[in-house]
Amino acid sequence: MKKIINNPNLIIDQMLQGLVKANPNKVELIEDSHVICRKDLPIKGKVGLISGGGSGHEPAHAGYVGDGMLDCAVCGDIFTSPTPDQILKAIKKADSGEGVFMVVKNYTGDVMNFEMAKDMAEMEGIDVDYIIVDDDVAVEDSSFTTGRRGIAGTIFVHKVLGAMAKNGKNLKDIKSMADKIVNNIKSMGMGIKACINPMSGNESFNLSDEEMEIGIGIHGEPGIRKEKIKSADEITKELIDTILRDYDNIDGDFVVMVNGMGQTTEMELFIVNNYLSDYLKEKNIKVLRTYVGNYMTSMDMAGFSISLFKVDDEILSLLDEDVDVVRS
Repeated sequence: MKKIINNPNLIIDQMLQGLVKANPNKVELIEDSHVICRKDLPIKGKVGLISGGGSGHEPAHAGYVGDGMLDCAVCGDIFTSPTPDQILKAIKKADSGEGVFMVVKNYTGDVMNFEMAKDMAEMEGIDVDYIIVDDDVAVEDSSFTTGRRGIAGTIFVHKVLGAMAKNGKNLKDIKSMADKIVNNIKSMGMGIKACINPMSGNESFNLSDEEMEIGIGIHGEPGIRKEKIKSADEITKELIDTILRDYDNIDGDFVVMVNGMGQTTEMELFIVNNYLSDYLKEKNIKVLRTYVGNYMTSMDMAGFSISLFKVDDEILSLLDEDVDVVRS
């Protein structure tokens, strides 16, 4: 295993300290925690917005802390859910009296711990609500979750709800929008090389030089099948066709995200988008916005995911609002 690290047991602490030192005017680290927060909290009259999960997905989730997106990100150990007490610290920090909304990816540990933190916060008089994101169309059940996994489409949820919170919408309005948008976000990924968790030094799954894994998860989970590696265009078509079949109706407007898994170059991602853009146009699917880059990774996995998001004018305007976050 080759990693540019010091002590494996200090990876999360040193990463978060380095992130804060690179963004000293935007964020801070809550003492004795792995919680990254905006420096200007709490913000009077604003619903707090928090998210989080295991580390190893950078820039998610701490990269999206700032004006217009998350107020706090709770960073667990690598591919491990943060604990309820850590999540509770984020809830308390983000609360201004208007309540706190949590964006939770559908993994068993995340759902359980965020729900426990919600109960703990409500015992202290804080209103808390949440949404579970389950955008992965590849896998219905896995070793990590019951139902579909939450993957890169979660970033769209951060952005839309972050804009609503910034604009002063209440907890009920944010919950209503969250319920609406999660049903319209569909994603699927693939990998040509597994990630290596520095805590174990082992690859998360095995592939030969001629193989790829279709339907991988963001924790290094193997996908639904191995195949002989194909061209970028063929892989892209296989993923987007599966995504499109999951929609009841593909009439309307969409935005697209081509997301790198950590080791994939921008060159490769733009090659994927080149075909994807033309293919969707041929199918008369109107794409209003396209995002290409590393948004939610899986350590050093080589591969990519595609997310499709069906939008209306209100959602699009929220996506377009400016942000000032660690990632930008």
